[in-house]
Amino acid sequence: MATLTENRIREILQTVKFPGYSRDIVNFGLVKSISITGKNDVTVVLQVATRDANVPAQIERDATAALRQCDGIGQVKVQIAIETPTTSPAPTAPGIPGVKKIIAVASGKGGVGKSTVAVNLAATLHQLGQSVGLMDADIYGPSVPKMLGVIDKPTVTDEKLDPVEKFGLKMMSMALLIEGDAPIIWRGPMIMKAIQQFSHAVNWGALDVLVIDLPPGTGDAQLSLVQTIALDGGVIVTTPQDVALEVARRGMQMFEKVNVKILGIIENMSYYVCPHCRQRDDVFGHGGGGTEATKRGVPLLGEIPLFTEIREYGDKGLPIVLASPESEPAQAFLRCAETVLQLIQKS
Repeated sequence: MATLTENRIREILQTVKFPGYSRDIVNFGLVKSISITGKNDVTVVLQVATRDANVPAQIERDATAALRQCDGIGQVKVQIAIETPTTSPAPTAPGIPGVKKIIAVASGKGGVGKSTVAVNLAATLHQLGQSVGLMDADIYGPSVPKMLGVIDKPTVTDEKLDPVEKFGLKMMSMALLIEGDAPIIWRGPMIMKAIQQFSHAVNWGALDVLVIDLPPGTGDAQLSLVQTIALDGGVIVTTPQDVALEVARRGMQMFEKVNVKILGIIENMSYYVCPHCRQRDDVFGHGGGGTEATKRGVPLLGEIPLFTEIREYGDKGLPIVLASPESEPAQAFLRCAETVLQLIQKS
C-alpha cells in the first residue's frame, strides 16, 4: 500500500471550494489538523467561522466526497468546528455612518503597484456583490481617478461632497479637487484636515466596504487616518524583492502599533509570463511575500503576476478585472478579494 502523506491530503482538499467562492478551503485557512492512522484512515478537522449552518454542512459533504474518491484512502472522517463570529469591542476612533467595513491598502514604499491593487480590489469586491467606496487618500500622488477614467468634479449636497461614481464604485480623490497638474505641497495639519474631510464630509451613503488607498510610507497621512476613523483591517502590498519587503515590514509595524488588524499581504509583480513562449520569469525574485506572511502569522492573500495588460488598461481608465475578467491577473485579484471579504465578514 502506498504511503499516504498530509501533503497529499491537502492537495485533495484544495479541490474543495468554499461555498460561493472560487478559493479553496486550504487557502482560506480552514484546515486545522490532518491525521492518518491504521490502513490509511484519514481524519480532517476544519474550523469555519460562520452563522450560516448550510456552509459547514456543504464543506463537510464536499471534503468527504473528495477524499473518498481518491484511491488508497481508507475510512474518511471530516470534523467541523464551527466558530460563531463575535462582535469586536467598540473602536476608539469613530466609524463612518452607513459604512459597514473599512479597509486600508498600504505599502512601505512607492512603485509597488499599491494603487493598482486598491482599484482592482475595490472593483472585484463590487463584482462579488458588495456596495463599495474607494477613498484615494494618497494626497501627494492621487492616481485613482486616472485608473478609473474619472474626470468629473464632485458636486455638493447638504454641505458635503458627493463622491463620483464609476463602474459601480463611489470614489473621492484629491485629484478631483485640484486644477490640472498643480502640485500638492502640504504639511501634516493640512493632510489631517483632508483625511477628516474625506471621511466625514463626503456623502458615502450605505456601503458594505470602503477601500482606502493610503500613500506609501508610515507618515502623517497614515497616522491621521487611523486616528480619524476605525479601520477593520489593513492590506500590505509588496513585491518579492528584499528591498520592498524591508519597508513593507514598517507598514505592518505601523498598523500593529495603532492596533489595526493586518488582513494579509499581497505580493504584486510576483512573476512574469512571456506572452509568446509562456515561460515564467521571476523578475523580482520569488516567495518573499509568502515568507514574510509566514513570519508575521498573517495570510498571503495572493500573488499578482506582472502583465503588460494591467498597465495598459490602467492607463485607459479600465481596471483589468473589468476589462479582462478571465485573465490570469484578474483571477488572482478575485482570489485576493474573496479572502479579504471572508476575513472582514468574520470580524
